[in-house]
Amino acid sequence: MFREMRRKRQVLLPEEIHAVLDRGTSGGLALSGDDDYPYAVPISYVYDGEKIYFHCAKSGHKLDAIQRNERASFCVIDQDQIMPEEYTSYFRSVIVFGRIHIIEDEAKKRLAIEKLALKYAPDDQKIHREQAIERDWKPLCMLEMTIDHMSGKEAIELIKNKQVKK
Repeated sequence: MFREMRRKRQVLLPEEIHAVLDRGTSGGLALSGDDDYPYAVPISYVYDGEKIYFHCAKSGHKLDAIQRNERASFCVIDQDQIMPEEYTSYFRSVIVFGRIHIIEDEAKKRLAIEKLALKYAPDDQKIHREQAIERDWKPLCMLEMTIDHMSGKEAIELIKNKQVKK
């Protein structure tokens, strides 16, 4: 169902894919938008090792697209170092394919927003985090992406650099 990567030497190992998703702070969420136009939106996220969580408002283009079609892809760029003298970039990225749904259960929604809050403000005091969540709870919508397939790729030059370091 999912295409195999052509450049097999550049494929990231599963643990490298997980590391990219853990390190990343934002990515591009691609959905089927209005009139079947692709709709890609930059968005912050948290990956818990199994699923990806996003937050958003309770209405808008993103939610309309998800309600029409739950299938989505999400891309995180870990590195993109432009090398003008080589006419290339030394890149590393991950693409995730999956299905997104709105978290309706209040307890699951709370767990998801707490994961997100901990990712972006890990040193904040628990009481302050809880106050921030309560303040924004009413208009908050949490999304959960169940992962069907993940792949990662990096520039061949990065692979060669790893081999030299060994």
